Amino acid sequence: MNTTDRTPADLLRSALAADAARPLVTFYDDATGERVELSVATLANWVAKTANLLQGELSAEPGDRLALLLPAHWQTAVWLLACSSTGVVAELPAGAAGTADTAPASSLAAAADLVVSGPDTLEAARACTGERIALSLRPLGGRFPRPPEGFTDYAVEVPGQGDHFAPFAPVEPDAPALVVGGEELTGAQVVERARADAGARGLGPGARLLSGLPYGTWEGLSAGLFAPLAAGGSVVLCRHPDRLDAAGLEERGRSERITHTAD
Repeated sequence: MNTTDRTPADLLRSALAADAARPLVTFYDDATGERVELSVATLANWVAKTANLLQGELSAEPGDRLALLLPAHWQTAVWLLACSSTGVVAELPAGAAGTADTAPASSLAAAADLVVSGPDTLEAARACTGERIALSLRPLGGRFPRPPEGFTDYAVEVPGQGDHFAPFAPVEPDAPALVVGGEELTGAQVVERARADAGARGLGPGARLLSGLPYGTWEGLSAGLFAPLAAGGSVVLCRHPDRLDAAGLEERGRSERITHTAD
């Protein structure tokens, strides 16, 4: 990847310029049987639309704090990169982000300028007094059958957003970008760590990393998004991997051409 990249959004732009058609995130939910594969171009389009929603409709500004109460999911990856694109600081609760353990999530939401929640953390997300966005996490990014009261349904609002994004103000690489495991990282630090992790795992262009780790820790975020992105590889992200037996896991490794596994 481009050695001048200094934010996660830079990494995505470089990936788009290098090979927009290659897979970047392949997502499985082994509780529902869902499989979604997103190329660099498709993920980047979702990121652009989400960044436009953040900046335009939600009036988020660089330095605003966004509580991200979502599990390891392809749409969480979109939000992480949209935050990086706008300069909004994405904060994840300690432990397994997006679970129904509401105490850390509620505290995080209460202190945030805006909150993004999945269906299992809506009550915790209500502690936020700013904008609240809800994701159903249904297959193909579907809407809620009935929108949660007090929340904007992401699936309703995001399709109409622009396909290209330009920030109103430059995003500074040395500004806070991410809080995970109680640690605050700048965009430059996220990129630096992602590159180091990619090297430690032996990831390179074309690598396929399978990860079932949660997004509530740096290790999970790195394996599930940032390290493969920094290396020019891709991730096969598995939610509820405990539902898959050994034979199923072995078959997935073959069918997805897995080269590395995060455990």
